[in-house]
Amino acid sequence: MPDPARAETPRPGVAVDDSFARPAVSYYRWVICGLLFFSTTVNYMDRQVISYLKEFFCTSVANGGFGWTNSQFSYVTAFFTGFYAGMTILVGWFIDKIGTKLGLALSLIIWSVFGMINAFAGKLVTMHVAVRSGFAIGEAGNFPASIKTVAEWFPKRERALATGIFNSGSNFGAMISALFVPWCLIHFGDQEGWKMAYILTGAIGFLWLILWFWLYETPMRQKRLSKAEHDYINSDEQAKTASEAATDAAKVPWLRLLKYRQTWAFFFGKFLTDGVWWFYLFWLPDYLKKQFGMTKHQVMLPTFIVYGVAIIGSVYGGSIPMTFMKRGMAVYRARMTAMLLIAIFPLTVLATQYFGNVSHFGTLAPILAISIICVGAAAHQAWSANLFTTVSDMFPKKAVASVTGIGAMAGGVGGVMVQLLAGVLTDAYEAAPQTAYLIMFVLCAVSYLAAWGLMKAFVPQHKPITDL
Repeated sequence: MPDPARAETPRPGVAVDDSFARPAVSYYRWVICGLLFFSTTVNYMDRQVISYLKEFFCTSVANGGFGWTNSQFSYVTAFFTGFYAGMTILVGWFIDKIGTKLGLALSLIIWSVFGMINAFAGKLVTMHVAVRSGFAIGEAGNFPASIKTVAEWFPKRERALATGIFNSGSNFGAMISALFVPWCLIHFGDQEGWKMAYILTGAIGFLWLILWFWLYETPMRQKRLSKAEHDYINSDEQAKTASEAATDAAKVPWLRLLKYRQTWAFFFGKFLTDGVWWFYLFWLPDYLKKQFGMTKHQVMLPTFIVYGVAIIGSVYGGSIPMTFMKRGMAVYRARMTAMLLIAIFPLTVLATQYFGNVSHFGTLAPILAISIICVGAAAHQAWSANLFTTVSDMFPKKAVASVTGIGAMAGGVGGVMVQLLAGVLTDAYEAAPQTAYLIMFVLCAVSYLAAWGLMKAFVPQHKPITDL
């Protein structure tokens, strides 16, 4: 549990955030973070189901499958990603209007219902595209609502850590799917197992819904919150002038956000890197099967390990800026310094196919390749935890969900392009899938440094936005 009461002695000439010295005798904000972790776990558990069904969907009709091509599978994941991208921008605005409590609840209901409906889509690609698109509309609300909730419940110094913790639910959900979906296929058989995987994972979300309505309120209305913790949460706001507070209370026209370089920095940060995670989510099981000849039984453990290691990246990555801030570094500089260090680690993914060469490394090849992918996945989650938090660093709370939605749309567009590219490459190099995945891993490796460079170009120095 973080110790927000720990104080620092300011060094001469170094400005230290006043929130470091403010006490908080209760920790209810971390209960809220736990609820966000739970919803994100359900979110990713539901979306990850399809990646473990790819082998069955792409098995020939004569052998009991759907007979899809790799490209047809990529259409389903790309349409999901596209609708997810398009809706996040609207959902973010909508959540800013109706609030986080109702906004996140409605999102979960929609994605859970459509997730269960997916079990009845049959064999037609178009039906899966239609249902998965509806599913995406609900899923689009999770991150705008969660980032806004973190901005409401945590002072700036803790936001990256809180984001890293709830964002690690994306890995935990993927880990559950890595074990649960293959189990469904084995236990119920392929013909019924794929349906049960959708139905059972979709139903779990309603348990979260009960806890959400029982435990969640905004800090202003939350009776379980102590006054000391309330004051600590709002320590950033207490430093504002009356005119700044009045400005924060005003409504923000959505299109007005596009004039800010900060919006575009977040836009390109998401556009260039989100697709990497979509690739890991939807194509990692396929890679393991084609590169190493693994069965659906055998892919369970390595994918479980990859997403498990990524949790460490998410939580630890969110704590890195706090280390720099405790040494007197300004918030934005600390965040960007941490992101630069994190962006270097995905370069290791360039070596995935070298170490994954079975003819060179024999039985060690899968272990070496998976280890490298673990580094890339952990680095992505560390990057993501900090990237999300740049929004609440740069924008007032009233605009956080809207800007997050804009960035998530950009990330979704990038994800669509990555999905379609993966489908085209794996069909084009069907006889040599190692080449297709080599190209994809090169793309995954260099995306983060490119994104960091663009973000730094758009916002070389942090300046508070005071005219919204």
